[in-house]
Amino acid sequence: MLTGSHVVIYTKDAESDRAFFRDVLGLRSVDAGHGWLIFALPAAEAAFHPFEENNKHEMYFICDDLGALMASLAKKGVRFGGIAEEQWGTRTRMLLPGGGEVGLYQPKHPVTFKRVTKAGKGSARKKAKRSRRRA
Repeated sequence: MLTGSHVVIYTKDAESDRAFFRDVLGLRSVDAGHGWLIFALPAAEAAFHPFEENNKHEMYFICDDLGALMASLAKKGVRFGGIAEEQWGTRTRMLLPGGGEVGLYQPKHPVTFKRVTKAGKGSARKKAKRSRRRA
C-alpha cells in the first residue's frame, strides 16, 4: 500500500531554498538528521503529459486565487516569472533563492483532493450540512 509521496528538488543552494520553504512559504518540516529538513506539502496529485523524452518532472503548488497569493508572497520578497493562461489553469513560476523555480497555478479543472478553508476545516455551511445528516 502506498502511504505518501516524496518530492526531491535539486538545487545549487539547498540552505537558501530550505529557508524559503520554511520561512516564506511557512511549510512545516522534520529534521531527518544533521539538519536535513524534509517538508510537509499540501495535498498532491500526479498527472502524466505526453513528451518527447522520459524522466522530466515538474512541481507546482496549487492555489485557489493566484493573484492574491502572488501579492501576499511578493510582500515577503518572492519574485515570479510571467503569468500564462492555459486551458487547464493560470500559472506562474516562483523564483527560488537557490536559482531554481517552482510552479504555482490556479487550476480550471477539478482537483483530486478536498479543498479546505483558511482555517483548514472546510466551510461552515458544509459542516452544518454534515451535522444535520447525522441527526
